[in-house]
Amino acid sequence: MSRRRHSDGDDGGQSHKRRRTSEPVEIEDRLESLICRVGEKSTSSLESNLEGLAGVLEADLPNYKNKILRILCAVARLLPEKLTVYTTLVGLLNARNYNFGGEFVEAMIRQLKETLKANLYTEALYLVRFLCDLVNCHVIAAPSMVAMFENFVSVTQEEDVPQVRSDWFVYAVLSSLPWVGKELYEKKDAEMDRLLNQIDGYLKRRLKTHVPMLQVWTAEKPHPQEEYLDCLFAQIQKLKKDRWQERHILRPYIAFDSVLCEALQHNLPPFTPPAHMPDCQYPMPRVIFRMFDYTDAPEGPVMPGSHSVERFVIEDNLHNIIKSHWKERKTCAAQLLSYPGKNKIPLNYHIVEVIFGELFQLPCPPHIDVMYTTLLIELCKLQPGSLPQVLAQATEMMYVRLDTMNTTCIDRLLNWFSHHLSNFQFRWSWDDWVDCLALDADKPKPKFVKEVLEKCMRLSYHQRIVDIVPPTFSALIPADPIFFYKYQDEANSALPGYAVAIAVGNAIKNRASNEEILTVLKDVPNPNQEDDDDEGEGFNPLKIEVFLQTLLHLAAKSFSHSFSALAKFHEILKALTDCDEGKLHILRVVYEVWRNHPQMVSVLVDKLIRTQIVDCAAVANWLFSPNMAHEFTRFYVWEILHSTIRKMNKHVQKIQKELEEAKDKLERQQHKKQKDSGDEEDMEKNSEDEDGQLEEQIERLQEKVESAQSEQKNLFLVIFQRFIMMLTEHLVRCETGSVDFSTPWYKNCIERLQQIFLMHHVTIHQYMGTLENLLFTAELDHHILAVYQQFCALQL
Repeated sequence: MSRRRHSDGDDGGQSHKRRRTSEPVEIEDRLESLICRVGEKSTSSLESNLEGLAGVLEADLPNYKNKILRILCAVARLLPEKLTVYTTLVGLLNARNYNFGGEFVEAMIRQLKETLKANLYTEALYLVRFLCDLVNCHVIAAPSMVAMFENFVSVTQEEDVPQVRSDWFVYAVLSSLPWVGKELYEKKDAEMDRLLNQIDGYLKRRLKTHVPMLQVWTAEKPHPQEEYLDCLFAQIQKLKKDRWQERHILRPYIAFDSVLCEALQHNLPPFTPPAHMPDCQYPMPRVIFRMFDYTDAPEGPVMPGSHSVERFVIEDNLHNIIKSHWKERKTCAAQLLSYPGKNKIPLNYHIVEVIFGELFQLPCPPHIDVMYTTLLIELCKLQPGSLPQVLAQATEMMYVRLDTMNTTCIDRLLNWFSHHLSNFQFRWSWDDWVDCLALDADKPKPKFVKEVLEKCMRLSYHQRIVDIVPPTFSALIPADPIFFYKYQDEANSALPGYAVAIAVGNAIKNRASNEEILTVLKDVPNPNQEDDDDEGEGFNPLKIEVFLQTLLHLAAKSFSHSFSALAKFHEILKALTDCDEGKLHILRVVYEVWRNHPQMVSVLVDKLIRTQIVDCAAVANWLFSPNMAHEFTRFYVWEILHSTIRKMNKHVQKIQKELEEAKDKLERQQHKKQKDSGDEEDMEKNSEDEDGQLEEQIERLQEKVESAQSEQKNLFLVIFQRFIMMLTEHLVRCETGSVDFSTPWYKNCIERLQQIFLMHHVTIHQYMGTLENLLFTAELDHHILAVYQQFCALQL
């Protein structure tokens, strides 16, 4: 007992001591929690919560001012959906403590400069908007905000800078005006008119070559697919015409007007936008996604028009909620559905449009594709009585518009739709899509349904798909994914290599060694050699066919069996494919035996690249070869190609990283040697040896990087060269035959070319000079060259 009491006393003493030292930390955590949670659901009103919090923070300012400044700057940057809540809080603090208000404004300007230098343009946008809203809270004087805007717009006059730089600064001004336009116009109307006229002039002269590449739909009906700056400018013009009246921004500071209007205001320090640097990465331009208008949501509140600023504010807020909570689908769905002012708008329609807008955003969505699927499933669970109907309506609309939909977006649509169906027992009103059965198989609608069913089969099994789809759709149901082994039937015993295939099968079953199997394979006749030709072995396609068909046949039970087989006989496969023709042939054989099972083809090709049995260029050459022409528009072909490119890119990045690390290590060692230069000779000798080893390693890595980059450049050259050849042949054939070149095949092919540019734009930019000199020359057909010019315009 006494021991326990003693230890209790000890623990108590320690915990008391710990509590004393950690008290400031506890208070800091409490302050952070209070600030971050203000504006969430509460029994008290937002106004009383803000007033209470301002009192708490004011009392803690003497001891925790820096911490409070840091937290408020962070929420301004990271929680844009609660922007006006925090500006009101800062306004209340400024009214009580003028010096704190000044320090906060200075800290925000510092943070804005840092985010711009770090290429964090989205966060910089939120900071600009926050500063604007502080004008409404009487923290910042309106004239100094107008002066800052004038500096932003002056960027449009800079010479030799990318258009995307000017675009960002113009967007920063326009996107802030829904919050602060009224206040600025009341104080500085002439200056604001001049500012908007300058922006108008800039928008009229800016190039829009990039727009076709970023549109989800090529058709302008039923909804125009507008460039983002044009759309926002039209919304601001309408807002100005409506005397800056908008009804969707929460403005808690209005309740404190009597307090805030008494506060002293601060002038923003002069802000010069940081100069353009070669490593600046500005956001890419966008096209605004539109799927619904007021006619699509007949019941309940009316949907704001596409040029009303309410549409911009609602969509912007919904995007911000997704950005803040995308990693937690349940929280994200709950936050979207509890959007403030939801009773004034058809919220479900807005949410569905915003989610698909992000999913279809080109070149790539802000978050991983699967996040949008899980978020929509979660929303359907939370609103089972209304959201599934809106989602079904949206799916039907997209199906109807498939003819003009971008191929990349069709890929994402079929991935989402098949995954979604798999979570709802694959239930769908297939009979509503019976119109696709009367169309040519290469038209977008039947193609889409076929690909969806194939993707569904990956997520279940063949018989299940046969059972859920009406019999009328039998032509579009995927083939049974069986293995084709040509040496299985005795009727084929006359085939060359039949006897060897049986012998190889027995050898594998009897666990023969690699040498024994290669000995058996020596008996395979070479169809490429004459009988009297004794000159070495050469490339023997039949040998590859006999061995690989037999091996994959024995391992056809599952993915795992196939992977194990490739790993076990890696040495033989490498020996059989030591030339380019061998690598191409091994891919042909994989396709031949698994032609009814695209998923198996995809994963086996992936495995062959990983184990270096084939290289990336061989895969590209195979996919563009005449043997695969009939499969060229299939989804899985492009899945394989993009996966191949990504592997190549990752390989280059990995070696580059190793090289950078080795260089850093050498630099650190040399720096340390300079510091310790007074030490003994033997230490110096050791460090020289280490330096020598590192220098050798760096040299080796440098060679590896150059070799990998050369391989990477070659891969892109192969891909683009094949595209140009195929498209040119098609255009010449159509011109000679006087027929329209714009066939479903042509649309698919030209949009796949766009897709390669968009999905791998960062890597392709490194090789622009080579591409321009060798492939995309002025002599090229203008239809193909236009794609390259659109790509170049994305970063102009």
